[in-house]
Amino acid sequence: MTGLDSVTAPAAVRSTPARATPAGPRATLALTSAATAVALMTYTAPMVTLPDTAADLHTPLSAQAWLLNGTPLGLAALLLVAGSLADDYGRRRIFLAGTLGLGLTTALGAFTTSTWLFTLARIAQGAASAALLASSLGLIVHAFPSPRGRLHATGVWGAFVSGGIAVGPLIAGALPSWRIGYGVLGAAALVVAALGTRALTESRAPRGGRPDVLGALTFGLALVALVAALTLGRDGWLRAPVGLLLAAAVLLVAVFVAVEHRSGTPMIDLGLLRRPQFLASSAGGLFTGLAVIGTFSFLPALLQQALRLSPLATAWLLLLWSGLSFVVALQVKHLAGRVPPRTQLALGFALHTAAALTMLGAIGSGSWPRLLPGLIVGGIGSGLLNGALPLLAVESVPRERAAMGSGAQQTFRYIGSCAGVALTIALATSADDLARGADTALLVSAGLAVAGVASVLGPRERG
Repeated sequence: MTGLDSVTAPAAVRSTPARATPAGPRATLALTSAATAVALMTYTAPMVTLPDTAADLHTPLSAQAWLLNGTPLGLAALLLVAGSLADDYGRRRIFLAGTLGLGLTTALGAFTTSTWLFTLARIAQGAASAALLASSLGLIVHAFPSPRGRLHATGVWGAFVSGGIAVGPLIAGALPSWRIGYGVLGAAALVVAALGTRALTESRAPRGGRPDVLGALTFGLALVALVAALTLGRDGWLRAPVGLLLAAAVLLVAVFVAVEHRSGTPMIDLGLLRRPQFLASSAGGLFTGLAVIGTFSFLPALLQQALRLSPLATAWLLLLWSGLSFVVALQVKHLAGRVPPRTQLALGFALHTAAALTMLGAIGSGSWPRLLPGLIVGGIGSGLLNGALPLLAVESVPRERAAMGSGAQQTFRYIGSCAGVALTIALATSADDLARGADTALLVSAGLAVAGVASVLGPRERG
């Protein structure tokens, strides 16, 4: 994951330190990686507590996608504009604001009493995470200006994405209730924010102009309409509300494109779509969300419902996947000189395809050991994806457009996550038998991963 499952890297040019004594690169990498891990822990914590949270908030099955999708919705809607704000107004400033906001909104989420209040808290967590993640890689690129240093730093940072995904469910499953888990994670974010006030150096690369508020608004509304359509589709894909929401999403995307063409400081330079590396980076993020995060976000809930596993037992089982993802992502930097990032992404998607097909029938068999081969293969594939995506993101655009390029990749990742979670839940719960629905969702996930292979290898440089 989930997808859970790769977040923006603002540009590192024309950087202006705000203090006489700059932070050491290692301190910058440590703090940004720690904050990223906490953000991903918050993101993945509901994976193993979904049944308890839904029962506590009286959430119907048809609305459970919102409990998982709040954070990726906030992330996808605001990552690009957060990256622009970090470049223009200071990466350290935006990083600290995001980390502080994550701590406060996560702690407040523990006190919510309804599905919609919890979803709003999750969206706020996603917005805060967007600010944190949008500035993290920008701070890293500024601290590690050499290609070799950047390769090492982005590899470590990508591994902490996997590490956060691995640890989040364990913390949530080990604590007495999901509310206590949120309190612990909120406190962790506040600690990182406090440490960052002393250890980080300011840097910026102002472009001039105003933030693209209209672009952010139309993009966010388009995403909400898409997720709502996919969520409602569980009760019938041909119903009028589903069609109207899909039409609204398409219309809002068209408006967003028109706004970006006219804006002096757009969220995304649409001219980058002519760059094959940029297309591969964005497609890699999208299909990581659709195929990988979508599947592994809802799999723990399926295990608890079908196999009667406890939240903690589910978290330990999922650790086989996420832990391997962390280890592999940490080692990806050693492959960079021999295996191009796009090839690594293709191999990662191919391994996820194999993992999804291997897990077919596991839910129906009633035996959790049947999942082990798929979790192992899928963990290796996920690690390749998480390790290669950050590097490809900063290499796919000119250095001065790093924020936009990496922001786009991560935005597509969380768009895919929102759509993938909603689609997985719709497919898994639409059949009369949960096991048959799970197999359908796994087959679709395998097909999406195959499409991911084609999308990252297909774009070619023009002669």
